Amino acid sequence: MKKIILSIDGMTCSACSNGLEKYLKKQKGIKEVSVNLIMANSLIEYDENILTQEQIENYIQEAGFKSLGIYQEKDIEKKRKSEKIKFISFTVLAIILMYVSMGHMVGLPTLSIWNMHTNPILYTVSLLIITIPFLIYGWDIIKNGYKNLIHKTPNMDTLVGIGVVSSMIYSLYSMYKVIQGNYEYVENLYFESAAIVIFFIKLGRYIDGISKDKTKEAIQNLVKITPNHASIKKDGKEKRVTLDEIQKGDIVLCKPGEKIAVDGEIISGQAHIDEAFITGESKPVSKKEGQMVIAGSINYDGYIEYKAQRIGKDSTISEIVRLVIEATNTKAPIAKLADKVSGYFVPAVIAIAIVTFIVYLFIGQSFASSLTTFVTILVVACPCSLGLATPLAIVVSEGVCAKKGILVKKSEILENAQKVDTVVFDKTGTLTYGTLKVAEILNYSNLEEEKLMQVVGSLEAKSNHPIRRAFIDYLEQKQIELNNVENFQDITGYGIIGNIEKQELIIGNSKILEKYEIENPYQEDEKRIAQKGNSIVYVAKNKQIMALIGVNDIIRENVKEVIEEFAKRNIETIMLTGDNTETAEKVAKDIGITKVIAGVIPSQKADTIKKLKEENKYVLMCGDGINDSPALASSDIGVSIHSGTDIAMDSSSVILTRNDLDSILKLIDISKKTIKNIKQNLFWAFFYNSLMIPIAIGVMKPFGIAINPMIASLAMMLSSITVILNALRLKK
Repeated sequence: MKKIILSIDGMTCSACSNGLEKYLKKQKGIKEVSVNLIMANSLIEYDENILTQEQIENYIQEAGFKSLGIYQEKDIEKKRKSEKIKFISFTVLAIILMYVSMGHMVGLPTLSIWNMHTNPILYTVSLLIITIPFLIYGWDIIKNGYKNLIHKTPNMDTLVGIGVVSSMIYSLYSMYKVIQGNYEYVENLYFESAAIVIFFIKLGRYIDGISKDKTKEAIQNLVKITPNHASIKKDGKEKRVTLDEIQKGDIVLCKPGEKIAVDGEIISGQAHIDEAFITGESKPVSKKEGQMVIAGSINYDGYIEYKAQRIGKDSTISEIVRLVIEATNTKAPIAKLADKVSGYFVPAVIAIAIVTFIVYLFIGQSFASSLTTFVTILVVACPCSLGLATPLAIVVSEGVCAKKGILVKKSEILENAQKVDTVVFDKTGTLTYGTLKVAEILNYSNLEEEKLMQVVGSLEAKSNHPIRRAFIDYLEQKQIELNNVENFQDITGYGIIGNIEKQELIIGNSKILEKYEIENPYQEDEKRIAQKGNSIVYVAKNKQIMALIGVNDIIRENVKEVIEEFAKRNIETIMLTGDNTETAEKVAKDIGITKVIAGVIPSQKADTIKKLKEENKYVLMCGDGINDSPALASSDIGVSIHSGTDIAMDSSSVILTRNDLDSILKLIDISKKTIKNIKQNLFWAFFYNSLMIPIAIGVMKPFGIAINPMIASLAMMLSSITVILNALRLKK
C-alpha cells in the first residue's frame, strides 16, 4: 500500500469533499481516502499494484474536480495577488452592472442609452454583455455543480449552478421577447441576479481563501526555517552547495551564526545551539562530538562539522510538516457528522425549491415570481458555512498546537482530549529528564570498579534505553575506553545481554533476574539504595549477581505543579514504570502521584492500560515512545515525549516537541475550546439555514419581509464570514 497527498482544485464546501471521498472510495484499489476542504488536498492510500497516481487523478477529474499533483507547500503570494487583481476588476464590473440594472430604483441618474423604458433592447443587450464575464468567472461553479449532480453527490455548487442557469435561461427567453417587441418582458430580466450571485459566492471564497492561508502560516514558517545553502567538505575542500545537493553521509560545516542545514551527528568541534523552534528551550544547548543537531537550529558560537543523516523528506522539519498536514487530513467524528448532514441537506434543499416553484405556479403566481423564489431558495441554502464550521476550527487548532510544540497526528484527538479523566505516566525520561547519573556502585565481583564499569558501560552503550547515558557519561569522565561486544541482545522490558572477552553478561532490572532464575542475596542492599531514589541496575554472570548499580535521575522542573493541576481538574494520575517499587514510590511521593504500578514489562503496561479502559476510563498515556510503545498504542490518546530527533513515533498520536508535561494540560484546554467553537459554528450554520429558507420560500411576505437571489447570496456570504471569524478566535 502507498500513501500520497494530492492537491485538489475546485472544492468549495463539505458536500464537495464528502462527495469526492465517496466517489474515490468506490474505486478498485483505493483503500482509504480523506479529503481536506481547508488544506485543499486529499490523503489517499492505495494499492500501487492496481492503480497509478495518473489513474487516481483521472478519477478526481471524473468526480468534477482537478488534481494539481503532489501536495507541496508553495509560496502563495503570487496566486493571491492575481486573485486579488481579478476580484477588484469584477468588483468594478459588478458596480457597473448594479448601476445599469437597478440605479433607477434608488433615484440615480441613468444614461438614456441604458434606460429600460426608452431603449429596452439596448438595455437588455447591455445587461447580457456585462453578465457574460461573470458567467466565465463562475464557470467552475456551474461545471462542478452539474458534474456533482450527475455523480449523485450534489453540493453547494449544484445549488448555485441550477439557480444561475435557471435565471439565465428565463432571462434569455425574456430578452428574445423584448427583441420581438414585447417590451413588458424587460421587467422579467434576471441577468444581474445571476451575475451578482456568482460575484458574492466568489467574494465569500476569496475571504475564505485568505483565512485558509492564515491557517497554513505555521507550516510555511517551518518549511522556510532551513537555510537554502550550506558548506560541505568535499575531497578536503570546502564547497558551497544548495540544500538539495547534500547527500546522506556528507560532512557539513557550520560556522558561528549559521543555521544547521540538515539533521546530523557532530563529528568535530562543539558549539551552543539554539533549538527553541523545536524544543521550546529558550537557552542555547551545548553540543559536542557524538551529539545530534537538528536542521533549522542556529549555531551561536562554535565551529562544528557534522555528518548528514536525515535529509529532505526524512528531516525533523519535514517530518513535523508531514505530521501536521496528515493530521488535518484526518476527520474528527464531529466533522464526519457535518459531512453526513450536508450530504442529505443539499438534495433536500433542491426538493424544497422544486416543490415551492410548483406550488407558486399552482396558486396563480407568475412564472417570473415562481422562478425568483426557486433561485432564492437554492442560493440562500448553500451549506458553505456548514462545510467550514468544523474543518476550519480543527485546522486553526492544529496550528495553535504546532506553535505550542504539540504535534497532533489525528484530528479526532482535538475532539477527544477533553474527555480525558486518567493520565498514566512512565517514569524515566517522562516524569524525569532521563538525564541519569551513576550514584552508587556495590561491587560483589573480583573485578576492580573501573574494570567492572568498563564491561557494563560497553554493553549499555549499545542499548537504546535512556539509562545508557549514565554509563556513557561515567566512562567519558573517567576516560575509560569501550570493550568489544559480541552477540548483543536487547530484551525489551528486561535488560540486555552480550559477550565481552567470551564471557556472557546479563544486565537489567529485577525482572531479568526472574527471567534467568538468578537468586538475589542482596535484597537489603537493594532496598537501601532504592530508598535514596535510585533505579537499580543488576549485573550478573554465571547465574550470580556481580554488582548492584544505583542510577539517579532528575525530576522534571514543573512536574509537581502539573500533577497538582490534574488533581484540581479531578483527573487521576498514575505512574506506570518498569523500575522497582521503592524507587518509583519515592519519586511519586516527591511529585504528588498517589497511585504507582511498578516493576512491569512493556506488555504488562499495555495490559494495565486496557484494564483502565475496561473500567470506562478515558486514558491518556505519556511515555518516551520506546519501551512504552505497546502502552501508548493501547491508550485512548498516546503522548510521546520527543527525544533527540526521533519524531516519527508510530505508537503515539501526540508528540510533545518541547518535552514539557504542561503541554498535556494545554492540549486538553485547546480540545475543550475547539469543541466549544465547533458547536458554536454548527449552531450558527444551522440557525442561519433554519431562518433563511422559510424567508426565501415566502413565509414572511405577509409581514413585508422578502428577499431576492442577490440578497440571498449576500446573506450566505455573511453566514460564512461569521463562521470564519469565530474559528479564527481560536488563535488567541
